[in-house]
Amino acid sequence: MPNKDAFLQAINNGYTFKGESVKLGAAMLDGEVVAEAGIYLPLKTLNRHGLIAGATGTGKTKTLQVISEFLSDNSVPVMLMDIKGDLSGIAAMGTENDKIKDRYQKLNCAYKPALFPTELMTLTGQKGVHLRATVSEFGPVLLSKILELNDTQGGIVALIFKYCDDNRLPLLNLKDFIKVLQYIGDEGKTEIEKLYGKISTSSTGTILRKVIELQQQGADIFFGERSFEVDDLMRIADDGRGMISVLRVTDLQDKPKLFSTFMLQMLAELYASSPEEGDLDKPKLVIFIDEAHLIFNEASSALLQQIETIVKLIRSKGIGIFFCTQNPMDVPASVLAQLGLKIQHALRAFTAADRKVIKQTAENYPETEFYKTEDLITQMGIGEALITMLNEKGIPTPLAHTMLCAPRSRMDILIDEEIDAINTGSKMVAKYNKTIDSESAYEILTAKLQEAAEKSAEEDTTTTSKKAEKEAPSTFEKVANNTIVKSMVRTGGNIIVRSLLGALGLGGRSRSTKSKGWFN
Repeated sequence: MPNKDAFLQAINNGYTFKGESVKLGAAMLDGEVVAEAGIYLPLKTLNRHGLIAGATGTGKTKTLQVISEFLSDNSVPVMLMDIKGDLSGIAAMGTENDKIKDRYQKLNCAYKPALFPTELMTLTGQKGVHLRATVSEFGPVLLSKILELNDTQGGIVALIFKYCDDNRLPLLNLKDFIKVLQYIGDEGKTEIEKLYGKISTSSTGTILRKVIELQQQGADIFFGERSFEVDDLMRIADDGRGMISVLRVTDLQDKPKLFSTFMLQMLAELYASSPEEGDLDKPKLVIFIDEAHLIFNEASSALLQQIETIVKLIRSKGIGIFFCTQNPMDVPASVLAQLGLKIQHALRAFTAADRKVIKQTAENYPETEFYKTEDLITQMGIGEALITMLNEKGIPTPLAHTMLCAPRSRMDILIDEEIDAINTGSKMVAKYNKTIDSESAYEILTAKLQEAAEKSAEEDTTTTSKKAEKEAPSTFEKVANNTIVKSMVRTGGNIIVRSLLGALGLGGRSRSTKSKGWFN
């Protein structure tokens, strides 16, 4: 049997921090809670990212909710990717029941119901703050990645952006991009090839099909104005708590392209716009991606590369990213290696493949004399987890089987009336939900082509008129060519000729006169 005193000393030494920290729960030994062995989370290390994993129904989403509440209380803004639709309750007051009361007694803590300052957001036009971005903000590189284009096709996309920059054609939405793409392959092909070189018709056709595929997943709603400013994710509420932004993406499970598009743009924008911060006392922003396996299973290779790059580099910007997923093996090894905090809820072993995953998972955690990790992973109850993290010096803490605190906010969704009340009082809704249709590439090119068509038609009319005028007969020609006039002229001409010949004595005689003269 493990030594309780040695266990208590190991946990207290490993989870006592100099800086500001929050209590996640208490460590357990032999299935019993050791209330004195508190498990604390240092705020200073939360920009080192993390993983919350576990089978369905083990409580991982509630763990995400608890950490978000602690961050908000400590003036750290949070963004939640709510794919299942069960995180909006963080904006409503929780209620105590017998299970929560029993849990907090074991943890030797007091349960204090609370609600938290929340913004509800959407990518697809549902209730909440509409998040949008312009095509120009994406740039040719990111757009080529999300469309999964090859180098030649990516070069054409870069050419389109260059042409639009040179000719002041704003690319705001996909309609603009498609119009320019069609223009350079048809009416403007000569102009484009003269300025930038030849382009392949087959490549432009492929790009068009890729864009249409993106449109079919609802991307038209995302691209446009007003463009969302990522600084609005880092707001502090009037009471000093961090604002929790809940992005409700329940309708995106079958639209991986759209979600990938948003993720690429947001992470790239955050990285590009945030200054280097070094080691802060607490992060500027923490992003939680619930059901992250949906991203990694469906995402393009471009998104995976982008996430890997961002996870490696964005820590120095004071931003933390946490992935919440069912199986830790869903997260690529290159990303998993960058995660400082690991919270592992129970896994189920129904098949040989499941047992293999559990064994691999257990091997990724620090060795401990107090648990048989591989066995414990399948035996933990709801709201229990194995926890290890990096301390302030970057050293992994001892592995701790932990009973976690329950959320203080509602562990359920908001009803429609509550959602409407939040949106009615939101300054962000008023700021971003007004659709703006500025003059952009589509309107400018359409007007240009219409003007060219009208000018061409006018020139054709003028040319035809002159030609017709040139070829039209004069009045004299019309009279002269008349058959009646021609007959009259011939008759009159014969009479005049005969009269003239008669006057000259050269006129002919009639045959009867000539006959008469021969016999006389």
